[in-house]
Amino acid sequence: MHPEVPKEGKKVSEFFPGMSVEDMFANINNTGNKYGINFGGADLMSNTHMALMATEYAKEKGKFHEFHDKVFYAYFTEGKNIGDIEILTNIAKSIGLNTNEMINIIEDGSYENKLNEAKNLAKQYDVNSTPTFIIDNKYSIVGAQPIDSFKKALSK
Repeated sequence: MHPEVPKEGKKVSEFFPGMSVEDMFANINNTGNKYGINFGGADLMSNTHMALMATEYAKEKGKFHEFHDKVFYAYFTEGKNIGDIEILTNIAKSIGLNTNEMINIIEDGSYENKLNEAKNLAKQYDVNSTPTFIIDNKYSIVGAQPIDSFKKALSK
């Protein structure tokens, strides 16, 4: 979640100069393949602001998990720009959400306060990358980690 990413997105390779996108995806696919997860390898970092507001809308309508899963799949597996309203409305429509209502809520900024609260909470926990898991308000696990990392944190 980088608010400085332009609305149309930005290449990961431009955002992190010198990083090999191919090596990054090879590494995460090596881990993900064990669990049947495939990362598409698109050199794209989306501006997630609209997706986050659309997710709040889906949550309010009782469809958070369906929407969240489809947005993650669109971005991480299919390499789609989840900052594109057409991508978000197609996902919303596929799970039976009212796309006109969702667009209106995104445009009027109804969920800005919720997003700001989440941003402030992330700052409080010093979250600087995703995913980050906070356990018992004491322990954080950053990134895709082996199950043993979670077991150790949970046992503490």
